[in-house]
Amino acid sequence: MKVMIVGAGKLGYRLAEAMNNEDIDVTLVDINFKTLERINDHLDVLTVTANGIEITKLKELNINTYDLLVASTNSDETNTLICTLAKKLNCKKTIARIRDPEFIEQLDFVKVEMGIDHIINPDLTTAIEIERYLSKTYNFYSGDFAKGKVSMVDFHLSSTHNYVGKKLKEIDGLEGLLITAISREGDLIIPDGSTELVAEDVIHVIGKSKNINKLGERLGISMNKKESKKVIILGGGNIGYYLAKRLEKTGINATIIEKSKERCQYLAEKLSHTLIIHGDGTDIDLLEEEDLSSYDTFVGATGFDEQNLLMALVAKQLGVGKTIAKISRPNYVHIVDKLDVDIALNPVNITVSNVLKFIRGGKVVSVSLLLGGEGEVTEIIASKDMSIVGKPLYQLGLPKGIIIGAIVHKGEVIIPNGNSIIHEKDRIIVFSLTSHMLAFNKMIRPNKGGILNGLWIGN
Repeated sequence: MKVMIVGAGKLGYRLAEAMNNEDIDVTLVDINFKTLERINDHLDVLTVTANGIEITKLKELNINTYDLLVASTNSDETNTLICTLAKKLNCKKTIARIRDPEFIEQLDFVKVEMGIDHIINPDLTTAIEIERYLSKTYNFYSGDFAKGKVSMVDFHLSSTHNYVGKKLKEIDGLEGLLITAISREGDLIIPDGSTELVAEDVIHVIGKSKNINKLGERLGISMNKKESKKVIILGGGNIGYYLAKRLEKTGINATIIEKSKERCQYLAEKLSHTLIIHGDGTDIDLLEEEDLSSYDTFVGATGFDEQNLLMALVAKQLGVGKTIAKISRPNYVHIVDKLDVDIALNPVNITVSNVLKFIRGGKVVSVSLLLGGEGEVTEIIASKDMSIVGKPLYQLGLPKGIIIGAIVHKGEVIIPNGNSIIHEKDRIIVFSLTSHMLAFNKMIRPNKGGILNGLWIGN
C-alpha cells in the first residue's frame, strides 16, 4: 500500500511513524527542507520537499499510483484543496484534517463536493473523548470495546499495595480479568504469568465491567464517584468550544476561562448555556473568585501543556474530583502517571488511532494507542478467511509482544486461555507492542490476498 502524507508537523510525523509499523510505503511531503531532514534521521520514509497544492509536483510523484493521501497541514483550506486535486489526479482515497467549527458544520457538503473520503478533526475527537470520561463515575483511564461488553482500565499500584512483588500467576482475585499490559518507567510490557509487579506500575486490565469494579474495590480504589455535573474548562480554543457545545446538549453546567477578549465574544455568540469568563485561568485569585473548589471536574485545554498540567494539579489540591489535561508533547506521556492528574489526552494520538482504523478497513472496529503510541489496542471482527480462526490460541504462535485480551463469542465475553478458539464473527481485543503490529497484521491477513485488500470496506 502507498500513502502520501502532506504536512510534516506533529500529526504528519506521528502518522508516518505509525505507518512505519504497517506494510505501507510512506511518502512525506512538506515545504520545509530542514524538518524533513530531521525526520529522515528517525523514520524510513521517502521525504519530498514540495508544496502539496502544486499539480505538477503531484503528477511527478505519480499521485495516481497512491492508495491514500492524508492532508495534514495547518490550513483547513489547503488540506481541502490538496485532497480535491489528488482525487482529480486519480488518487484512490483522501483524508483531510479540518478543525474550523464553521467548516465542520458543513461536513457532508465538503466531503461530497471536494472529493474527501474521511475528515479528521483532532480538536473535536479530543472533546468527544473528554466528554466520554466525564460520563464515567471513576477517575482514571478506561476504554470500552465490543459495544460496551468489554472494559479496559488502568490501575496505578502504590508501593504499599499487596500485589507489588508478586508474579501474575500468584495473584488471586483476577477471575474473569486479564492484565494485558504494564506501563513501567516509560516502557510498555506485555506480561506473562512469570512477570513480577513492582511499585508504581500501571496495570492495564481487561474484562467485564462488574469484574473490573470488584478489582477496583480490592485495590482500594473508589469506583463510584459522582458523575460530572459542573465542569470548568481552561482555554476557549476549539477543544474548549467543542466540549462546551457537547456538554450543553447533556445538561452539564460548563464554564470557560479564556484570555482573549475577542475569543470570549465569539464563544458567547456561539454557546447558549455556557458561562464565559474573560481572564487568566492561571491566576489563583481569579480561580478563588470563581470558587474552583465547587466544580467536580477541571479540564485544561489551552495550547500549553505546562499550563494544563500545572492547573490540573492546582485544581486537584483545591478539591476538584476529576482533572483532565490536554497534552501535545510525546515525552510528557511518561511523567503523567507520576502526577496527580487523572487523565491526560494527546489529540495527535487520538487522531492517529482514527486514521489507522480507517486504513485497516471494515473488519477493524477501533484502535487505541497506549503510552504515547508504544502499544496498541485493536478491536477486530474475525472473518472466516483469517488464519487465526478455528485454531486454539496456543497453536497460533503469538509473539511475546502480542496478547489476545478478550474474545466476544455470541455476545458472551471470554477471557481466553491457550485452548480458546476464535470463531468467525467473534470480536477480539488485541494488545500489542507497536513494534509487533506488522507481525499481527500478517496473522489476521485473509488467506487469499492481503489484509489491505479489504481496505475500504465500510468506509
